[in-house]
Amino acid sequence: MTLDARLLVQLAANLTSSLDLTTVSAPLNWARQLNLADGAGAGQANRLWSDTRTVAGSATDSLDLAGSLTDPFGQALTFARIKGLIVAARTTNTTDVRITRPASNAVPLLSAAGYIPVTPGGVFVWFDPSAAGVVVTAGTGDLLDMVNSGATAATYDVVIIGAAS
Repeated sequence: MTLDARLLVQLAANLTSSLDLTTVSAPLNWARQLNLADGAGAGQANRLWSDTRTVAGSATDSLDLAGSLTDPFGQALTFARIKGLIVAARTTNTTDVRITRPASNAVPLLSAAGYIPVTPGGVFVWFDPSAAGVVVTAGTGDLLDMVNSGATAATYDVVIIGAAS
């Protein structure tokens, strides 16, 4: 299998202010593109996993990046390093999906005490195209938790891209 990936992040915005005789405008067009070729080095990735998941109210959805995931072809999928993470919460959610680092066996993506809230309709995107990425160590550093902040179920899309070595 070979992997070819492209991430495009784009923002188009226009800030305006009406004055007495004119309207002042400050347009912003910002974009970044990141291409990843097949492999395990800098600017490369060779593993991809995506899913739509639902986490029950006040529950945790623990993603084991070195042991429980399967690729789109049904084969076991083990990351040695992750290079990208996208989490998008459904607009119909009434609670946040919190990206957290579990107390033990965590992928060292976040600090031990912190979390990133992905509010209803929100999107979190993180990419590191370096050769190192974030190391995943089977059994001791391979878990990434998605914690529901409230009592009702929350659905989210997740994409993880990385390398097998």
